[in-house]
Amino acid sequence: MRPALHDIERRILAELASAGAALDEEAISRSTGLGIDQVRRGTEWLRHKGLATVEESLARTVELGEAGAAAARDGLPERRLAEMLIDGPVPLRDAASRLGDEFGPAMGAARAHGWVSADAKDVSLAGRGPPPPSPEEAVLRELAGRGTVAESDVADQAALEALSRRPGMVTVSEVAARSVTPTREGADAAGGAQEAGAIDVEADAPVVYPARAHPLREAIAEVREAFVTLGFSEVTGDLCQPCFWNFDALFTPQDHPAREMQDTFYLEGMSHTRFAGAPAISAVSAEHKAHWGPTWSPAESRRSVLRTHTTCATLRHLAETRPERARAFALGSVFRNEKVSYKHLVEFNQVEGVVVGADVTLRGLMGIQAEFYRRMGMERVKFWPTYFPYTEPSLQSMVYSESLGRWIELFGMGILRPEVTRPLGIRGRVLAWGGGIERVAMLRSGLSDVRELYANRLAWLRGGGA
Repeated sequence: MRPALHDIERRILAELASAGAALDEEAISRSTGLGIDQVRRGTEWLRHKGLATVEESLARTVELGEAGAAAARDGLPERRLAEMLIDGPVPLRDAASRLGDEFGPAMGAARAHGWVSADAKDVSLAGRGPPPPSPEEAVLRELAGRGTVAESDVADQAALEALSRRPGMVTVSEVAARSVTPTREGADAAGGAQEAGAIDVEADAPVVYPARAHPLREAIAEVREAFVTLGFSEVTGDLCQPCFWNFDALFTPQDHPAREMQDTFYLEGMSHTRFAGAPAISAVSAEHKAHWGPTWSPAESRRSVLRTHTTCATLRHLAETRPERARAFALGSVFRNEKVSYKHLVEFNQVEGVVVGADVTLRGLMGIQAEFYRRMGMERVKFWPTYFPYTEPSLQSMVYSESLGRWIELFGMGILRPEVTRPLGIRGRVLAWGGGIERVAMLRSGLSDVRELYANRLAWLRGGGA
């Protein structure tokens, strides 16, 4: 069974087969586009598998030295001497002054090429016009264009030898060269025979990221499933609500700070006309006047607002159906006019629920909440007394986060006040609770910043939000 080949090995073998002869690693690197380290690694793999032989030898390379680089840029001394003489003879003293220490080598090389003649006083060109390029100049241009090259690749070896005798013109180095030759098995593999051979059972499988729900959508779905399996029915409501159901019916005074523009999104130029029956509006108005003062504005009650909670949906459901016993919840988007921060969003998702019955108790509500948290994977739960405007008594639930190492506030809860249920004709005691789902998703994902849920970081999403 033939060994499986890496892509680097296949490319090296293909290049060797195309050349039909041994190649050094530098040549393979240039022709395949592989890095020299990749080629060296690949040839070692091939040698170990018996698909190639590698012979090491010393190779001489040549490149321009400091003086050679200056000559390639400004011209050799003899070329500069010849250019000085194009307009006519120049006194020897002037030529020596202009070329300095290079005058002697320039005269020697120029005479050797037959470019110049000199007498006791002057130096002049031997022919008409500029002399043709010399072999040394051709080698200079070649090295300037190619950089470091193998000494054997230079076309005019005699000119190279002449340049090497000049100080600083060229630098000759010896480097270890590795010549790669395919074996018979390697030639077969280069022809594609390996494709019918072994499969590399240790090769990494391709990473696949299948489509999946966003971690927040998964949390919303699990919250919904948890309450449905606990015997609750889901109710829905509009995102745009009259202030009557969003505030007034929940015993929130019309001058309460939560109803101000900086806390709530009002819809300009929009109001509701048929949002509740006249008896309910009258009863809620009377309740407000009895507790919050004689002024109650019907116009304020009709104003349109983006709902700040989902309690308005369940409360309206209870007011319209007036059940003796019920379990209901509402889940959806709510809006708060708050500055976005690590724990606040302008729009977020909230779940809110109610339990109606003559014998329901606050202790039973604590049990429902504890069971809900358990189904969401949160085992350590505690409650403590707090204050909410439309429940009495009221509790705050706390869940311990192992990843954050501290207790986190989650849902608020309590028993709806009679001032809420009585005007709407709701009989029996009503347990209520509510809270943001983003906070639940944060705890499950180990996040400390709610904005990360909406950052769309692919690495986090591909990891399942963990």
